[in-house]
Amino acid sequence: MKKLKLVSNRDQKQVLKPESSQTDIVSVSDLTDWTYDAVKSIMETLRIVDPSTYQHCLRVGETCRRLARDLGLNEIQQKSAHFSGILHDVGKIGIAASILHKPSRLTDQEFEVMKSHSCLSEQIVQPLANKNEFIHQLLSGIRGHHERIDGAGYPDHLEGDAIPLYSRIIFVCDTYDAMKNSRAYRNGLDNETVYAELKRCAGTQFDYQIVKTFLEAHPNWNDSKDIDPEVFQKIAQPTKNDRKKTA
Repeated sequence: MKKLKLVSNRDQKQVLKPESSQTDIVSVSDLTDWTYDAVKSIMETLRIVDPSTYQHCLRVGETCRRLARDLGLNEIQQKSAHFSGILHDVGKIGIAASILHKPSRLTDQEFEVMKSHSCLSEQIVQPLANKNEFIHQLLSGIRGHHERIDGAGYPDHLEGDAIPLYSRIIFVCDTYDAMKNSRAYRNGLDNETVYAELKRCAGTQFDYQIVKTFLEAHPNWNDSKDIDPEVFQKIAQPTKNDRKKTA
């Protein structure tokens, strides 16, 4: 299967370059009803266990799709970024609520536990990947969504272009959403503050070109209109029980 990465050209723009050792091609045909149902099942579990992380994952997934589009990725790559973002934090199902929702700073030991969530996400998705080529090529992006360009991330301390493309996209979108929305220990920040932090950390924590594209594109996105209707209907749409509760 083709594994994609971004490489810089002389104009400091970035283009997609598949690794030459990979020959399999993932196509839209791999996105079957089974794929949607499988992802929906995982997300329903997350929604029941941790509604706030569930909503975070849906937001990050949609942001990843838009960013992938504005980076010039094709349709299946946009879908891959979208699904990687949706599934990136499902491993938090395995993190104790006392750590996950602690209203104060985590201890070093608690932070080490928290850091395991990216590997847990990969572990949860892995059985589905054995049945579906599309899901299989999401695994490395899910696992690596906290890797940093400077190599100081986790879990594998990857550096630069060795970090999967979808990981680099998720990291920017995940950080934006985490800073923008309120947490138990702080209020959400305004866009300008978040933009400034992303810009400050571009090239060390984050892929420079991905941050650049995000900062140029994000102010023009329309949250209410620019959504993927298929994913909304098949994965994110409220269940009948949810509608009954709000009726």
